[in-house]
Amino acid sequence: MSDFVNNFWSIFVIVLTLGGILFCALLLFFTGRKKVVSAEDSTTGHVWDGDLRELNNPLPRWWVWLFVITVIFGIVYLAAYPGLGSMSGKLGWSQVGAYEAEMAKAKAQIEPLYARFAGMTPEQRAEDPQAMAIGERLFMNNCAQCHGSDARGGKSFPNLTDGDWLHGGAPEQIQQTITEGRFGIMPPMAAAVGTPEDVRNLAHYVLSLSGSPNDSLRASLGKSHFTACAACHGMDGKGNQAMGAPNLTDDVWLHGWGEAAIIDIVTHGKQNQMPAQKDKLTEGQIGVLTSYVWSLSNKAGAAH
Repeated sequence: MSDFVNNFWSIFVIVLTLGGILFCALLLFFTGRKKVVSAEDSTTGHVWDGDLRELNNPLPRWWVWLFVITVIFGIVYLAAYPGLGSMSGKLGWSQVGAYEAEMAKAKAQIEPLYARFAGMTPEQRAEDPQAMAIGERLFMNNCAQCHGSDARGGKSFPNLTDGDWLHGGAPEQIQQTITEGRFGIMPPMAAAVGTPEDVRNLAHYVLSLSGSPNDSLRASLGKSHFTACAACHGMDGKGNQAMGAPNLTDDVWLHGWGEAAIIDIVTHGKQNQMPAQKDKLTEGQIGVLTSYVWSLSNKAGAAH
């Protein structure tokens, strides 16, 4: 009930819920007291099709008591569990609390499994078949939604198999990325570069850094404007892993390739986020997942 922004909605739910229960109770009470005049044969006098007569028998007692028990159960339940506006209930149960308890129980059960890998280096875990099988399942459940089941990523989602790393591909750097997450931002730079024509020339210079098809004349004109980008990407365009600035010379295009894509990024900037997993995965799980991700681009180092 934390979505309530003021007491009105809490009171509204309380009144509506208790009013419904009270209405059911009063309906049962008054209909039970009302006497309907019936004929000597216990019918209402209504006849259909010549011989079908409507009986006026009272409700069976078991049905009445079942109705009463249902009303009482509803009141007891609402007193014990959350259901009346912002009231938490006498038992203090909540969905969040139940979820956290289940997660704590699950973590306690799987911790012994990961204890075996705790004393291994990331490289040693990458050579352990059981660790890699577990790491693959962790990847499928937590990473494949963005990076793909084959870890080759897609537009704006890095390929984890090619050895091209924004923040570094060492096990320690991968573990930090998984644990703390990453937030990358490329600010709009068109104003710093110059005119739209200057931005277009710069795009061709950036293409030339990786040997991609480009207009050589525009590239030569755009070189001088690259100084606006050098603070992050370096004068040689090889990037800066400490800042998460991509290497522009390796022909790996995270957000799209070509003149139009580069102009769009320079003009409008770009933001990307890798969510932190420290609140979702245990330390042991992160360690195994780190080794699995590292192994994807280090097959030779992870081989037996």
